[in-house]
Amino acid sequence: MNPSLPDPRRAPTRGRRAFAATWWGQAWVTALEESTLDSGRLSRGRTYARQGKVGTTTVAPGQVKAAVQGSRPRPYRSSVHLPVLTDAQWDTLLDTVAARAGHLAALLDGEMPAELVDDARQAGVPLLPLPTELDPACSCPDWGYPCKHAAALCYAIATTIDADPFVLFALRGRGREKVLAQLRTRRTASQEIVTPPAPIGIPAAAAYASWAGHAPHLPEPTDPAGHTTALPVTPPPGSGLATTDLERLMADAATRAARLLLGDTTSLYLTQHQDAVRIAASGPGLEWFHRLVENTGGRPTTFARLTRAWRHGGPTGLAVAEQPHTPDPAAMTAARTALTTALTEMTTAPVPLRVWRNRLTLTNHGVQLRLGPDTRWYPYLQEDDGEWWPAAPADTDPAAALTAVWQPSGG
Repeated sequence: MNPSLPDPRRAPTRGRRAFAATWWGQAWVTALEESTLDSGRLSRGRTYARQGKVGTTTVAPGQVKAAVQGSRPRPYRSSVHLPVLTDAQWDTLLDTVAARAGHLAALLDGEMPAELVDDARQAGVPLLPLPTELDPACSCPDWGYPCKHAAALCYAIATTIDADPFVLFALRGRGREKVLAQLRTRRTASQEIVTPPAPIGIPAAAAYASWAGHAPHLPEPTDPAGHTTALPVTPPPGSGLATTDLERLMADAATRAARLLLGDTTSLYLTQHQDAVRIAASGPGLEWFHRLVENTGGRPTTFARLTRAWRHGGPTGLAVAEQPHTPDPAAMTAARTALTTALTEMTTAPVPLRVWRNRLTLTNHGVQLRLGPDTRWYPYLQEDDGEWWPAAPADTDPAAALTAVWQPSGG
């Protein structure tokens, strides 16, 4: 990951929690706080935002502005500017959104898909702000960068970004309706295109779909590990390819093919990011792990957490680790009741439960359960680094998921 780019999934500090609940809202606040070393003005900005001194915000291409009440009777005119994307960057971003139907569905549901941000960034399109991109301005006489009024505006707009990720698109130059119209145009154009003959090499998912259900009877697949995978020739000098690496990828492809024959299509529809995590979870060795981290632009600790999430739950476990969602409130209420009952039987001391979106946290005990889209509960433990790490396989029973990783002292 570019060291100047804030990690969007890093846990928020205490000061950020009041302004951003989503990871993309936290990324906005992180960009603000990493854009300056003036913690005093940031602190006063947070206070102003909490006191409601920021007036109605106006979002326009490349800027957000509002009147902010300071110590004088007349409010100051504050704004924060962000570079808009070029037409070429917009084409890349819209193509990235249109590439997967789930991206648009998530956006319309008020969610910013982490994969969309990752794919866009790898293509050179910064949807989330860099610390160096935020440019505050204010009519006050304070020469701080930012001044407390502009900082207050930055904190206040994080709540709006939380509720509607399309605000980030608007700040980058195009509003919700224009983005949706251009996505509809892309979809219509793709439906009118006559599909050309399949090239020699096609994606695995397309190849599988072309014969799935119509293949002749095949013998039971053998264990691919029992076969020797050796290149017929060595890679040419200067190609940057290593024989051992290619042979490892060949073995991985053979394993995936064997699973496809058994009906397991899990690995067919993975993004580059997801597939890198899958490979790392297979235990390829320390050197490969570090190369996967480097080539996907992640942080080693973050990538290690995602690798553990895959081991415990595959692609669903990975989604649970990266993307909080808002489940049916009835499911969360039922789970909270079940856990309260279980905790009463396990200990006489009260154990408060905190609920946020799909997460149930045992306050002060470093234990958290996350409800996945598969209606299973994924247990997490808070490690010494303050981060939440996947701790065990999921369970349909929240109480069973809890007891798999935690017992009260003396219990």
